[in-house]
Amino acid sequence: MTDRKLFGTDGIRGVANVHPMTPELALRLGRAITFVAKRHAKKSGGNRQPRIVIGKDTRLSGYLLETALAAGICAMGGRVMLCGPLPTPGVANITVSMRADAGVVISASHNPYDDNGIKLFGPDGFKLDDALELEIEELLSGDALDKIKVTGNKIGSAYRVDDAQGRYVVYCKSTFPDRLSLDGVRIVVDAAHGAAYKVAPLVFEELGARVDRIGVKPNGTNINKSGALHPAIVAHEVKKRGAHLGIALDGDADRVIILDERGEELDGDVLMALCAARMLEQRSLAKKTLVATVMSNLGLERAMEKRGGKLVRTPVGDRHVVERMRKGAYTFGGEQSGHLIFLEHATTGDGIVAALQLLALLVDSQRPLSELAMGAMEHVPQVLLSEKFPLRRPLDQLATTSRLIAKIERDLGKKGRVVVRWSGTEPKLRVMLEGEDEQRIRRDAQAILSAARRDLAN
Repeated sequence: MTDRKLFGTDGIRGVANVHPMTPELALRLGRAITFVAKRHAKKSGGNRQPRIVIGKDTRLSGYLLETALAAGICAMGGRVMLCGPLPTPGVANITVSMRADAGVVISASHNPYDDNGIKLFGPDGFKLDDALELEIEELLSGDALDKIKVTGNKIGSAYRVDDAQGRYVVYCKSTFPDRLSLDGVRIVVDAAHGAAYKVAPLVFEELGARVDRIGVKPNGTNINKSGALHPAIVAHEVKKRGAHLGIALDGDADRVIILDERGEELDGDVLMALCAARMLEQRSLAKKTLVATVMSNLGLERAMEKRGGKLVRTPVGDRHVVERMRKGAYTFGGEQSGHLIFLEHATTGDGIVAALQLLALLVDSQRPLSELAMGAMEHVPQVLLSEKFPLRRPLDQLATTSRLIAKIERDLGKKGRVVVRWSGTEPKLRVMLEGEDEQRIRRDAQAILSAARRDLAN
């Protein structure tokens, strides 16, 4: 299969108004999405217009791209359902609940405001697979779209889904156990001035919590100036206000960082360990298996084994986690970065839903979060280094680097791990090492980058 050039690990992404994130490409992409969506529309409803949901985060460039995408969809005879600012998982949810043929999210997630991105969902609420993304890329570069001219009453239309945010709030609340309440729980919620700035506080408040809101005043350029990328802001507020915990979301709210009552950060691995342990106790963790990426700490794997479960690893990216979960009929997985996927509730990472599952555990246990986290897992020292290069070459073509990696892996044995990979969006080499001796693995990680510099210079 031909490699995809536009689509990375999480859709198309780049600087707004610079290729590929231009209105010209967005308009053509809208046409291509509608072309593909027509197949599903035909299967489910004869000759009806394909329905396509569009949601976005709060970036200034969202207006530019939303308008262009909508124009492209209408030009191909599609019907656009505009949701406005809505978390990525909210768009997936609305796509399914409104029986749309595709969903589009305009967001660059945790990137700075001057970037933007476009990611696509199928009618089932799952991100499009590689084959469909490749088909769309080929449509963008070919002339098939130019041969289709829709005129008269076949031109599409657009309307705003005024209650999209309310629908999503109701859905999120439905994932929290009916027998529990958040009465008496104080939470600091930081929505990163992003897509969840309205919905996140409402969800927790309507379940009874006392919510202190921060990061809820977007102005188009301040997205991710707080939230998951700056957990110290939430940590300060948690301690200042005497909250039970802090919830820090990223720009499109598909991932979450949790802070305990002391302001200490709990990463995605700790959250997975806590939730998986609870699911094992309740016998709701399918096949006693947690799905995580190669970046998750070895301590998580050991914690699962200690509790009679197991960890299955995938390449980096929540789409790979979801694909493995669906293939293996597993129910829970996630990433160290805070993407947590509860397949019984959602089709993609959902920061609000993940926080609710942790809150259910907290309310049930009647214990401080710091106390719960202390026994969740024991981290193995981990070092993460990266370096940007002018170009990328497959690792197996970097002879010195490959030999060094193999040697370090032999030396570490079962007491550590080595993960070396190219970033999915730029020519950046990422090196991750785990082992009992932090100074040693840091030296080894630096040695791998040095070897890569030599190999790539030749």
